[in-house]
Amino acid sequence: MNKLEKIEEFKNILDDYSPSQDSLDILKKVKLTLLVAPSSTGRNTVIKELVKKNDFSFIVTDSTREPRANNGIMEVNGREYWFKTEDEFLDGLRKGLYLEAEIIHAQQICGISIKELKGTLGDSKIAITDVDIGGIKSIIKYKPDAKIIMLLPPSFKEWISRLKGRGEMAQDEVRRRLTTAITIFRSGLVDPYYNFVIAHNVNESANHIREISLSSSQNSSISDEVQNLLKELITDTEKYLN
Repeated sequence: MNKLEKIEEFKNILDDYSPSQDSLDILKKVKLTLLVAPSSTGRNTVIKELVKKNDFSFIVTDSTREPRANNGIMEVNGREYWFKTEDEFLDGLRKGLYLEAEIIHAQQICGISIKELKGTLGDSKIAITDVDIGGIKSIIKYKPDAKIIMLLPPSFKEWISRLKGRGEMAQDEVRRRLTTAITIFRSGLVDPYYNFVIAHNVNESANHIREISLSSSQNSSISDEVQNLLKELITDTEKYLN
């Protein structure tokens, strides 16, 4: 199991973290779309579809956790994550070289590096990656024109079917993912910065995200359909957990 040996140092730095001035100057030039979604909504598949169309560049986040095997395939540095030692990550934070970083389950720290974002400028592509909701307020503070998109399953029944279709998963892991999902859904109801996409199918979702990302408007609003869906997802997930 991953463990943060220097968790207190990370907490102290993150309490009042801000990117360096050079990092802020780079951020002004970057086009950025971030996806927030519960597990098994097809987030990674949608991102791959967007990257195929050459408008988007996938941003690989930094992580202190160890590489692991997914379905028998070992993770590769620079593909799933940039794997960093705790000292390397701390040094980057001290220098203000991250847009944001977050401690996850007290086991690892992940963050979006300015270096990775800067790499999208030469191709004039939209930087895209997924993000945990804990880092969003920090991102908006330093990158207020970022497009924050919440990808939602079309129904609880469909979502649970997709989750179970991922193969064997320990029951405590299922509960953890569902509990995290409730936090996401509740955030969708109260926080004003989301655009919403309902994941009926990959192409439709990708096209909708592309439209939002290319739009010059920063206005986001929640429709009655999305509001009702979020409430249903919360209610049904809580019932399932109980």
